[in-house]
Amino acid sequence: MISVSNVSMRYGAKILFDDVTITFTPGRRYGLTGPNGAGKSTFMKILSGELDAQKGTVVRPKKVGILRQDQFAFDAYRVIDTVIMGNKGLWAALEERDAIYSKAELTDEDGMRLGELEGIVGEEDGYTAESDAAVLLQGLDIPDELHERRMGELQGGQKVRVLLAQALFGNPQALLLDEPTNYLDLDSIHWLQDFLSRFEGTLITISHDRHFLNSVTTHTADIDYETIITYTGGYDDMVLAKTQIRSRLEAENAQREKKIAQLNEFIARFAAGTRSSQVTSRKKEVERLQTTELARSNIQRPYIRFEMIRPSGKTALEFEGVRKSYGELTVIDGFSANVMRGEKVALMGRNAQGKTTLVKSLLSGIPDLAEQGFTLDAGTIKWGHEAQIGYFPQDHTGVIEPGLTVADWLHQWDPKATKEDIRGILGQMLFRGEEGLKPTAALSGGEAARLLFCKLMLQKPNVLIFDEPTNHLDLESINALNISLQRYEGTVLLVSHDHDLIDEVATRIWHFENGAIDDFKGPYEEYIAATSAAR
Repeated sequence: MISVSNVSMRYGAKILFDDVTITFTPGRRYGLTGPNGAGKSTFMKILSGELDAQKGTVVRPKKVGILRQDQFAFDAYRVIDTVIMGNKGLWAALEERDAIYSKAELTDEDGMRLGELEGIVGEEDGYTAESDAAVLLQGLDIPDELHERRMGELQGGQKVRVLLAQALFGNPQALLLDEPTNYLDLDSIHWLQDFLSRFEGTLITISHDRHFLNSVTTHTADIDYETIITYTGGYDDMVLAKTQIRSRLEAENAQREKKIAQLNEFIARFAAGTRSSQVTSRKKEVERLQTTELARSNIQRPYIRFEMIRPSGKTALEFEGVRKSYGELTVIDGFSANVMRGEKVALMGRNAQGKTTLVKSLLSGIPDLAEQGFTLDAGTIKWGHEAQIGYFPQDHTGVIEPGLTVADWLHQWDPKATKEDIRGILGQMLFRGEEGLKPTAALSGGEAARLLFCKLMLQKPNVLIFDEPTNHLDLESINALNISLQRYEGTVLLVSHDHDLIDEVATRIWHFENGAIDDFKGPYEEYIAATSAAR
């Protein structure tokens, strides 16, 4: 159990949450929700003890598994050791035991201490620690050949999965997971969902993956209105309950305000007359009915709408024999396909299977969108008649050049657009008021993503290509993107690990696995059914 009593946190005049008292119960799995900037990561750090609250106390169990955000802290250690470090008591006992055994001669005290340490190792399942850690790593797609490597040799996404295994190791009584699905492919996310659904301790997780939250969590702790309110159920259940409760409160306030207005009218008419007792009675009634000022929600919902200037030809894209290798590793091996106007193709599969490589291959002949230095080994690519392509790359580095304001950067993509047009599109993506004058060099990851959406809305292309568009978005923005792509009448190529986005948008699946690409003409639900039946 994790117990929070009267905890408050603010930065200057901004109150994140005030006087919060909440208990996180064993056996329950909590999603910690709220928009970017609401204080989710701050509250998680308070729960873990990494950060002290400005007011209040936190009581936590002895064993807490925490997903570490510093990817470089363990670079000097073996992967398998990094996982075992998740059990601090066991790791300390193993290190001390090895230090004693490394001595040239052992004293009687050393012998007694070794006996104590062996007891700790046994109690903490230390004799099966490496095999237990290996099982976790395999589930998170870290192959056996990497287990003995140093963490510094791994790629960023692989490091995140090892740190996730570290948090899960050692049977912690509570798990604190901040964005555990970041950099995970869909297979790894599904594995994690199954693992966490069987976890018997207290789980608190922050995630921008709606399907993950709905699948895993039993309760939702929502940071809004300068407090934290707990709801029963997953994310969708919380949104429904929160909307209903807020609507009821606002309706009750409106009724009270109407009644107060009627009473004040009576008081004004008869204050100087003979009905003094009735006036006094109504003044007391006004005091009793006085409406409470409802705290404002800090949720901001963007409005994304992708339109086309004109449709493309009936065939939006056709390519044949596309092949791309890196050294001796063949990533795309002669893939061919035709994409018809209006199709929405999801590119799926584990990380490093070639999804981004195929996107780069398809864009390699387009001067403004081709990656510098990228060359296709073989194949022909033909974009359809009047195909106009809008591209959202996975890596934003260098896409938004510094030295401009947000408004000036956006305006260059359509010089004919008026200032009102630019201001309107920026406002839809939450760049309001003076935020349009913000320097592009100062943009956060989420702001950069929203600005790229602005560019696509301004350009109005008839083909949209997205490579991991949800990486820096909060749930409100992801939901807005989901709805906009469902309504979009053009053609979409979408690389994503977001289950709901794929499930609700895609009409066709390209599944990448071990160098092969399975082209399935149908939505994700039908693809899952077909592949399950084939096994």
